[in-house]
Amino acid sequence: MDAELETRFGKFADHDGGLRPEVLGELQSMLGLYTLDPEELYYKWESYCIKMTREDMKLDLKTAKDFKKDIEDDVDRKSRSKAQAHSNRKRPGATPRTRGKNADVFGMLDGIVPNTPLPNGMNGVNSSTMKRKSNFETPSSKVGKSHPMSSPGGPQTPFSGSEANGLQTYDFSARKDVGKIEEQLNGHIELAEAPEEHPMDSRLKLKTNTDMKKFSYKTMAMKLTEASEVLDDRIDEFKVLVQDHHKLEDSAFGNPGVQSTSEIVAVGRIASDTYGGRLTNASLVLESSRRMGSGNRIPLRVDAVEAYNFFPGQIVALRGTNASGDFFTVNEILSLPLLPQAATKPQDLEALNARYLDTPSSDPSAPRPLTILAASGPFTPDTALDFSALQALLDTAVSSVADALILTGPFLDAEHPLVRSGDFDLPASATNPDQATITDVFRHYISKPMQAFSAQLPICTIILVPSLRDAVHRHAAWPQDKLPKKELGLPRQAHVVTNPMTLTINEFVVAMSSVDTLDMLRREECVGGKAKAIPLLERGARSVIEQRSFLPIFPPTGRENMPPVAALPGGEKFINKRDDEEEASMPSPFLPLGAMVDTSYMKHGEWLNVRPDIFISPSVLSPFAKFIETILVVNPGTLSKRRSAGTYARLTILPASLTDEEKEAGVSVAHKMWERTRVDIVRI
Repeated sequence: MDAELETRFGKFADHDGGLRPEVLGELQSMLGLYTLDPEELYYKWESYCIKMTREDMKLDLKTAKDFKKDIEDDVDRKSRSKAQAHSNRKRPGATPRTRGKNADVFGMLDGIVPNTPLPNGMNGVNSSTMKRKSNFETPSSKVGKSHPMSSPGGPQTPFSGSEANGLQTYDFSARKDVGKIEEQLNGHIELAEAPEEHPMDSRLKLKTNTDMKKFSYKTMAMKLTEASEVLDDRIDEFKVLVQDHHKLEDSAFGNPGVQSTSEIVAVGRIASDTYGGRLTNASLVLESSRRMGSGNRIPLRVDAVEAYNFFPGQIVALRGTNASGDFFTVNEILSLPLLPQAATKPQDLEALNARYLDTPSSDPSAPRPLTILAASGPFTPDTALDFSALQALLDTAVSSVADALILTGPFLDAEHPLVRSGDFDLPASATNPDQATITDVFRHYISKPMQAFSAQLPICTIILVPSLRDAVHRHAAWPQDKLPKKELGLPRQAHVVTNPMTLTINEFVVAMSSVDTLDMLRREECVGGKAKAIPLLERGARSVIEQRSFLPIFPPTGRENMPPVAALPGGEKFINKRDDEEEASMPSPFLPLGAMVDTSYMKHGEWLNVRPDIFISPSVLSPFAKFIETILVVNPGTLSKRRSAGTYARLTILPASLTDEEKEAGVSVAHKMWERTRVDIVRI
C-alpha cells in the first residue's frame, strides 16, 4: 500500500526524497477513514488541485491536512444530501402532476407519448396508489416530463389545470397601485409631455462601445491555463493602477507571504480559506499574483482596520506586515483609482441637443426631455405564461411616447415553472402544435407584441439584453452573446446587444447587464467597522464601480446558495415509478441556473476606459435609483414577480446645458447627469 501511494503521489512531494513520513501517514489515514483505495485517492487529489487552480501543488503536511479536510467536507455534504433525499422520499406509486386541459407544445421535443384518460376519482387523495391501465385510444400531442433532465416517460395522465391542485393563479388585471411611484430621484424635474405631433425620426443616436463580435466565443471550452492567466493579469493590472495613483515606488510593493517586519503594500485577490465557505473575518486570505507572490495565499488579520468591505474576487491593495510568517496584518486599505468621467466637447453637445427637438419647427428654447423606460424580466408571473406585464409596459411606452425601451432578460425564463415542465398551451393560430419549438413561443408572446408596438410608435428604440436564464438562447455562459434577432422575428427597431453591454445614447454612456451582481455581493460580502453604516445597496454599487467590472465576484455565488426556483404546478414529483435509491442519487434538476461564468473571457465583462453616466443593474433586491461617484445607478426591479406585479424605471433626461465659459474653452465637459435626470421607480 505504501509503495503504491509513493508511486502515485511521489511526484507531488515537496522535496526530492519522496513523500515525508508524516505526509504518508496522512494519506494512509484517509484510505482508512473514507474506505478508499490509492487510485481513488489519487483521483480526488487531482480534482482538489483543479479546484484550487494549482496543477503543480506540492504535497507537504499542511497541504495534506487541507486535502483531508476537503474530502471530509465532501463526505459530509453527500451524507446530508442523502439524508434529505430520504426524508423527502415519495411514497410508492406515481403522484399525478397538474396539467392543462389541452395539448401542450414542448412535449414534442422528447417524443410523442400516448396519454391515458383520467379515471373517475383520480384526483382524490389516494389516487397515487391506483394502477394505470392500458388504453388504445388515439394518442394526444401532449407529452409530459417529470423534470427537464428526465427522459420521456411512459403513458401519462392528463390533468385539469391549476385548479386541480389548488395552485392559485394571479389576475394581473386586478393588480393594485398601478402607476404608483415607489421611489423618486430629482422629482423637481417635470415629466415629458406627449407631443402634439410625433417626431418623424428617432431622437436617439446609438453607438456601441462594446465589441460584440468577441462575445460569440465557443462555450464549454475553457482551459485551466487560460483562466489562470486572466485572473493573474487582473491583479497585475490593478498593481500598476495603484502604483500610479498613490505615487509609489517599486520597492514599496512586496510578497505578503514572506516573513518580514518591514511594512509593504500587497496587491491581490480576496478569497476564503475554505472552498465554498462563506467569507468571514476569520477566513479571509489574500491571493497574490504569480509575479509578486507565486500565486500563494496568506491569511489576513484586519482587526486594526477601522472599516472594511470584502468579497471573493475583490482586488485590493493592503499596507501591512507579516512579522510571524503565518499571516499578514493589515494596517491600511489603500483606495483604488476610479475611471475618469465620460465627457464630450461643447460643439458636439450642441449638435446632440438639437436632436431633442421633435420637428424642425419646434421651439429650441423648450426642448422636450427624453423618456427612457427600463425594465427587467421575468415579464410574466409564475402562475401563467401570458406576458400581461410586458404588454402593459408597451402600452405605457406608447402613451408616454417613450424614446427608448431598455429590456433586460430573462424574456422566456428557463426557470419559469410552466416553461420547465412544457405544460402550457399555445394558441392554434400561432403555429402547428406538432412542429412548435421554444422559438415559436418567443415569437408569439414577445416578438408579436413588440412588432405591434413598433408599428404604433416607430420612433421608439428597443434595446434587448439577454439573460443566462433565457430558454431561447444557445449561448449559456457569461459574458453572453446577443439574441438571434432574425430567428426570433424581432422588429426592425429592436437592437439586440450582448450581456453585459456599454453603449452611448446621444452623448451619455449607459452600461447594463442582466446578471444580478448586487444580490451576489449581498450574499458574499464580509463587512466590518464603519462600513456597516453604509446602506447595503450603495455598498454593492460602489464595489462594482471601484472594481471596474460588471461581475467582480469570483467565484460567483453557487447555485445551491441562490433563492430556490418556483415549484412546478402539482409539485416536484417524478411521474414514472423509480427505485427509491436511484431517485435519491439523481442530481437535482431544480437548482437555479446560476452565473455560469466563463473565466477565460471575464475581460469582456470589465468596464471600458470611462465611467458610465448611467448603470442599469437589475436585481431581486429592492428597486432604487441613486447617484454614486457621479454615476446614476438604477435597479428597476423585476417587471413581474412570482405572484404579483413588479416595477420598472422611468428616466426623464433634459438636454445638456453649457455655460459661456465652457463654450469658449472648447474643452470636453462632463455630462452632469445628476443635474438633468429624473428617475421614477413605478409599479406596472
